[in-house]
Amino acid sequence: MKPHYTPPTPPFPLPLKEPWALLGNMSPSDFMHNYWQKKPLLVRGAIPAFSQDPSLTSPISSKELYELAGYDLVESRLIKRNPWTMKHGPHSTRSIPKMSQKDWTLLIQGMEGWHPAAAKVLSWFRFVPDYRLDDLMISVAGPGGGVGPHLDSYDVFLIQMEGRRTWKIQSNPKKGFVEDLPLKILEEFNPSDEWTLNPGDLLYLPPQIAHDGIALDPGTQTWSVGFRSPSWRELLQETLWRLADQLEDDLSLGQILTDPHQVATDRPSKIPSHLINALKSRFNELPWHGKSLEDLLEFALGEILSEPKPQVVFNPPIDLLSEPEFRTACVIQGLVVHPQTRINISGDYLFCNGAILTYLDKKSEAYDYWLLFAHQRGFNPQQCRRFLAYPSMFEHIYEGYENGWFELAKKD
Repeated sequence: MKPHYTPPTPPFPLPLKEPWALLGNMSPSDFMHNYWQKKPLLVRGAIPAFSQDPSLTSPISSKELYELAGYDLVESRLIKRNPWTMKHGPHSTRSIPKMSQKDWTLLIQGMEGWHPAAAKVLSWFRFVPDYRLDDLMISVAGPGGGVGPHLDSYDVFLIQMEGRRTWKIQSNPKKGFVEDLPLKILEEFNPSDEWTLNPGDLLYLPPQIAHDGIALDPGTQTWSVGFRSPSWRELLQETLWRLADQLEDDLSLGQILTDPHQVATDRPSKIPSHLINALKSRFNELPWHGKSLEDLLEFALGEILSEPKPQVVFNPPIDLLSEPEFRTACVIQGLVVHPQTRINISGDYLFCNGAILTYLDKKSEAYDYWLLFAHQRGFNPQQCRRFLAYPSMFEHIYEGYENGWFELAKKD
């Protein structure tokens, strides 16, 4: 049996100024400056282990992926070409073609929540702010499998994990799509570059670069690290809804509009300018429950950008430990944040899965530990000994453990 590749856990903090094989011996700082959202990057041997041992296979077998595609809570799609069809999961094992069959692809989203190897690979890319990281999708395909030439509105790192895949790309494509298809396939696709990726190779694509990937071998696996890209319309709409909620309990706003100084007018259809000015003044003078508008915007962003994907479900531990048992286990095992838990810091607050977790008091002794917990996404056993000294911090983390947001660390 061929050995499986084991992804390493990245160090903390990440060495942002040092060259990374993953980025073609470029540092993350240089990559972000020269390539991020600017131009594609092809990296041969991004994962050196595959060059050192060509017998390595993907950390997750095709059999495991087939089984995951059968779960109700796993977001998956089965795509076939000639003709194009798409079916959402769950999928029975019998409904998925054999590896040797041609022209099919199985896509499984959110793999970081279902396999530790996927969670580790996703964590390699935390040199980009967490609010942008979306998920890790795995594509497993037979020869000829793919989803057709298409556009993404987000950045993506395409990592070849097993088999070979040929990628063709085009900048500035026309955005017309073939009609009456279940997929958004470009009507015109005139590729300017073409590469065949082998296991361990990586291709980075910024948004709006047309691309088409065709699997060449049975069981070809491509791991895609995708990033969230909400529109300004979405962010503004969500923010305005939250700001409106702040006004519900303000009794002063229930007062009826009065205009004792209104004069007789011969232009009755015109809204008086004094009303517009009064409304403007009211808006500028809103109390916002003692918070400034800047504070409220930070608060709204914290809630919005820490919201997990709709498909994500957190389950409490099957054998829930009591508080004393949890304390002991933390010191022995350490603590990690669930791979699909979103933690963001906005202003003076730490948000977790769409809700405020705690106020970050700069004068508190626990302040630095909260920052460490969020940025490191957990504590090792030695750090757990320290955080247990802060009762309020333990209370919030234990509550997160009860919700399934945080977990005791497992041995690799």
